[in-house]
Amino acid sequence: MKKFLFNHVFPYLLYGVLYLLCGLIREVNKNPAKEDYFNTLDGPYILTLWHGRIFYLFYHFRNRPDLNLLVSPSEDGDLLAKTAELIGYTVVRGSTYKNPISSTRKLIRILRGKGHIIVVADGSRGPCCKAQSGILQIARITGAPLIPMTYEASRKVEVNTWDRHVVPMPFSRCAVNFGDPIFIPRDADDSFIAEKNQEIENALQRLTQEAGES
Repeated sequence: MKKFLFNHVFPYLLYGVLYLLCGLIREVNKNPAKEDYFNTLDGPYILTLWHGRIFYLFYHFRNRPDLNLLVSPSEDGDLLAKTAELIGYTVVRGSTYKNPISSTRKLIRILRGKGHIIVVADGSRGPCCKAQSGILQIARITGAPLIPMTYEASRKVEVNTWDRHVVPMPFSRCAVNFGDPIFIPRDADDSFIAEKNQEIENALQRLTQEAGES
């Protein structure tokens, strides 16, 4: 029964709530030129964001089957995967926690085919707002640029979860923000990876602060 609900009932409810709520939000793009950069890029790229900033960006990129979204193969992941497919994403099932090698190979294969992926910077379990090195290794192997992105809302609810998930309130102003591409050379050593890891964290924090400014 639970599997039936997660596959055939809850995704449609979540899809409806997302469209209803986000349709009542006034969006502002703080950096349209930087979004245009990757939308017109003739090659692979990696969009990355904090786990707690998924909700509205999920809606912002609706009807984009060219975007591949990694979703855990768990039961909770079944709900997210079906909802993502309804919204218009291409879903890749895998986990960077339980089976990271298999998931990494899938993402690398997509990027080497000039595809585009979305990867959560702090993973599916956190710690919150602490970038994990996996996406940097994928960027190093493929040469794909990392594009940080985020949003901030004028009125919001911060859910009491590990990622402190931010849900914009109806009729609020929601600002999306995109950063400069981050490139990882193929010969990058551990110290360089650590430096770029910190750069991603700093970029996401700065972009969120800028998005909250009027």
